[in-house]
Amino acid sequence: MWEIHEPQPVKLIVAILAANERCLQAARDSIIDEFGKADMVSETWSFTQTQYYKDELGENVLRQFVSIKELIHPGKLASIKNRTNEMEQNLAKQLNEPLPRPVNLDPGFIEPSKLVLASTKNFSHRIFIGERIYAELTLNFCRGTWKGFEYTFPDYKQDRYHAFLSDIREILVDQLRQLRKEKIEQ
Repeated sequence: MWEIHEPQPVKLIVAILAANERCLQAARDSIIDEFGKADMVSETWSFTQTQYYKDELGENVLRQFVSIKELIHPGKLASIKNRTNEMEQNLAKQLNEPLPRPVNLDPGFIEPSKLVLASTKNFSHRIFIGERIYAELTLNFCRGTWKGFEYTFPDYKQDRYHAFLSDIREILVDQLRQLRKEKIEQ
């Protein structure tokens, strides 16, 4: 008989796109209020890879990542994505910007070998994970390097993203090592 194992916990990250610094700050605060203390926050970068979000977010879109300290079960990703969708709608009302969607929140998780992002949109490379949500393997970590795929968004192929994600991965690996140590000591 095959033995079925519970998956390892994973590191929750939320990728933010925001119309301006005020919206970015509100998004960071909401993420931390909802999901817990951040252990890392990336620099703020200009998001210039596409004009796709121009009508929703305006001309000068900002990108930032927030990594949550407490590890999660990977099976929670669909409910987290639905919650971030609600948070976006609430922030749009609170911020009262002249834009339909001043904040875009894309949750995902890091495992030692990959970055997975959640989406409401189905494509050939996405898998349905329940609750009207799909998951995408966005990056693979192999031989010390993040590698994208044909479908990986161009910004996720940038070295600055990879450097930040590698720092998060190191924190995750340390957390998993500590969990294994605690389990052995029990």
